[in-house]
Amino acid sequence: MEFKTGAMLEIFLFLIVDIYLCLGEIRYSVPEEMRRGSVIGKVTKDLGVNMKTLESRNPRIEFEGRTRYCDINQQSGDLVVNERLDREELCGQKPSCTLTFDFFMENPLELHRVTLEIQDINDNVPTFPHNEIYLEIRESADKGERFSVDEALDPDAGLNSVQRYTLSVNEHFSFAVHTNADTTKHAEIILENELDREKQDHHSLILTAYDGGNPPKSGTVMIHVRVLDANDNKPVFTQTVYKVSVPENAPLDTVVVAVSATDADEGINADVTYEFSHISMRAKSIFSIDQKTGEIKLKGPMDFEDTSSYEMHVKAKDGVGQAASCKVIVDVTDVNDNAPVIFIKSLKTPFPENEPSGSEVAVIYVQDKDTESSGKVKCFFQPNTPFKLSPSIKNHFSLTTIERLDREKVSEYNITITAVDEGSPPLSSSISLIVSVGDVNDNPPVFERQSYSAYLTENNKPESSVCTVAARDPDWRQNGSVFYSLVPSEIGGLSVSSFLSINGDTGVISAVRTFDYERFRDLTIQVMARDNGSPALSSNVTVRVFLTDENDNPPQILYPAPQENSIMTEVVPKSALSGSLVSKVIAVDADSGQNAWLSYSIVKATDAGLFTIGVHSGEIRTQRDISESDLMRQSLIIAVRDNGQPSLSTSCAVHLVISDNLAEITDLKYANHQQDNSRLTLYLIIALVSVSTFFLTFIILIIAARFCQRKKPRLLFDTAVAIPSTHLPPTYAEMEGAGTLHSSYNYDTYLTTGSRTSDFKFLTSYNENTLLADHTLRKGSNDIINLSGECFSRESNEVCTCLSR
Repeated sequence: MEFKTGAMLEIFLFLIVDIYLCLGEIRYSVPEEMRRGSVIGKVTKDLGVNMKTLESRNPRIEFEGRTRYCDINQQSGDLVVNERLDREELCGQKPSCTLTFDFFMENPLELHRVTLEIQDINDNVPTFPHNEIYLEIRESADKGERFSVDEALDPDAGLNSVQRYTLSVNEHFSFAVHTNADTTKHAEIILENELDREKQDHHSLILTAYDGGNPPKSGTVMIHVRVLDANDNKPVFTQTVYKVSVPENAPLDTVVVAVSATDADEGINADVTYEFSHISMRAKSIFSIDQKTGEIKLKGPMDFEDTSSYEMHVKAKDGVGQAASCKVIVDVTDVNDNAPVIFIKSLKTPFPENEPSGSEVAVIYVQDKDTESSGKVKCFFQPNTPFKLSPSIKNHFSLTTIERLDREKVSEYNITITAVDEGSPPLSSSISLIVSVGDVNDNPPVFERQSYSAYLTENNKPESSVCTVAARDPDWRQNGSVFYSLVPSEIGGLSVSSFLSINGDTGVISAVRTFDYERFRDLTIQVMARDNGSPALSSNVTVRVFLTDENDNPPQILYPAPQENSIMTEVVPKSALSGSLVSKVIAVDADSGQNAWLSYSIVKATDAGLFTIGVHSGEIRTQRDISESDLMRQSLIIAVRDNGQPSLSTSCAVHLVISDNLAEITDLKYANHQQDNSRLTLYLIIALVSVSTFFLTFIILIIAARFCQRKKPRLLFDTAVAIPSTHLPPTYAEMEGAGTLHSSYNYDTYLTTGSRTSDFKFLTSYNENTLLADHTLRKGSNDIINLSGECFSRESNEVCTCLSR
């Protein structure tokens, strides 16, 4: 050991003397967007490097980020562009844009800091935020008013950014850029001449932005200016005098004439309303005018024998009071003025939908004051309805059904009945009657789905919502109101109501208790929807509730099993090579899916570089060959973590002993007692033994070493370690691909360290067939290997030879 330490010290001092570290800084300035492979500068020439030894010194460039923007040509020593250099992408609008990286050379080691200044080029055009700008300006706007517009943007810097604007030639607008006190700029359009919407209601302008490049680049935007109206025009009637003729028996609400006026303004200034400005009391009781449309209608009867002509004046006003007037003359013509009058004698409404075909709905009476043929009337109504109108006693008609009604298809019928006399010309009148269809409870509730599926995470809070069922009943009122309930059933011998409940009004299904995924995976229930009709109708639907797993179980370590009074120790042969399997941590998780995916890691170790553990397998292997300098006792703290969110973990301790001799392992237990003796006594004993028996001890050590070489047991091996059998928990079930323990990793027995006479059993694996109904594991073979290298079969007592590496 003293020789090795001295040699290492000499090598370390030699390396310190041999390494030469040189720090320097050089700068280059290049324009952006250079092609890949373009030469930035000759680094070797600037640093005075010998080109003959350049390639052997392994020159290289290292950036702090992932992108290598530059590289070194090892043959020529040129610094070349490796990736696209975009100043706007790297530095944005910063006034200065630089990249820094390190230039290395070896034999001797040199390090130089290189700064690359990227210069801006005019590679971007000014662009506006939008392709078009829309402005609205009132025609009454004063000259000199300013209107803000969006500025153009240019990602370039300095003179290559936006420098000036131009506006297309026009007589009304100019353009200016205003700079605030905080140096921010605002683009504005200035009104130079007053606008007139009636002459031109829209202006189109082109705004162009130029940068300061050479040659300059430009971008344009279209500005649409809409001129808003001001009330500078009054309404104008299409006619100054309207003259019409109306028969005396014209029905009420008949449009006599429609006056019309227009306004050249826009918006509210062009909204025209109409009213009578001069009208007699008699005419006012007969005629009405629609303020919006200008329609003059009859609101009272006219009689030619009373008045043959009516004269009235109509005024039209716009939104702010501008007005105009016209004259309306109505001439009344004499005709057969006694039209039939229709009366509804009886009407059965609502009419029950379950009434048979041919039932009477209404009785209608028609009256006509005329005589002879003018007093005879006929009645009819629109076709394609489930009714018919049949004549009965004089001038009486019966309205009956021709088929059974269905309220869910049509709940109401609007029937217009017209009566026509046989006069010349014939007169007629109409009346509308509404027949409502009364509801009967003839439809059961219908669920929106044929079945429902819901998902609920375990460990839920009681009364948490699971899902909502909904049923619709096309009937009306109480016949269509739906009430929900659970169909009585049992789940695992308990009533379904002890698991779930439902809101009878809303159909919301809630959990009554907290569920455990490891106990229940899904629940199937029946929900009944019942209406409030008499008799009540109902329907059922199946609801299946699937429980989803939550990471509520930490990993359970099966091996090494926790011991109260003893520590389980694994034996590692001193001849173990790198990668040798020395032990295995076996763990399972009661959860499922990714919550049961386990990963293993070493939290603490006596020698951090000696052992490693498989992340997913849990196998503990050596990272390097075992050396004589390694401590005999090694302890590992292993953490087992699942893949849940949040993840849960469990830890265990694995104790390893590096030895080829079982006697050393046993004596190891008593070594700690001797460490408590006084140091002075130990020094005296060591001195006495060293002086008195040095020569005798040397001879004994030589004889013992030769004896051990002959009698060294071959029971230990490189890459296989026996692991004690263990019982899996009753709830454990193997799942392929789920991340839990695979059956091929269950082992039989191991070599104990607490006894000098323990037998060593051959390493065996378990398969699926060895897990019995009582949840215990049994060996697939009864062969046992003893310490002398021979194995015995308990069944045949035959002797076999065991080989070791």
